[in-house]
Amino acid sequence: MEHLQLLINPLSVVSIIFIIIGILTYKFPPKTINSLYGYRTKTSMKNQKAWDFAQTYSAKKMIIIGFVMLILSINFIVIDFTDNQIAIIGLIVIGFRVVYLFLKTENAIKSAFNNS
Repeated sequence: MEHLQLLINPLSVVSIIFIIIGILTYKFPPKTINSLYGYRTKTSMKNQKAWDFAQTYSAKKMIIIGFVMLILSINFIVIDFTDNQIAIIGLIVIGFRVVYLFLKTENAIKSAFNNS
C-alpha cells in the first residue's frame, strides 16, 4: 500500500493528465482557431496552417512529456523522499516540462512558418 501511495503524487497525476490530454488532442484536434481549447498562443493562432501544426506538434510533445514525467515519478518509490520533497520535486519538474512544451512548440511553429 505504501508503494501505491508513493505513486499517487503530483508528478504522476499530472503526467497521466498530460498523456490523456495529449492523446485526446491528437485524436480530436480543434478544427478551427478558437479561444476555448487547444494550444492557443499568438503564434499558433496566426493562421489555420499554424493552428493545425501547433495542435499536432504540441499533442505529440505532451504525450512524450507525460511518459517522461511518469517514469520520473516512479523514482519516488526507489528513493526515500519525504512528502514535502516529493511535492516540491514534482512541482519543479512539472513547471520545467510546461515551459519546455511551450518553448519547443513555439520554436517549431516559427521554424515551420518562418515567422510569417
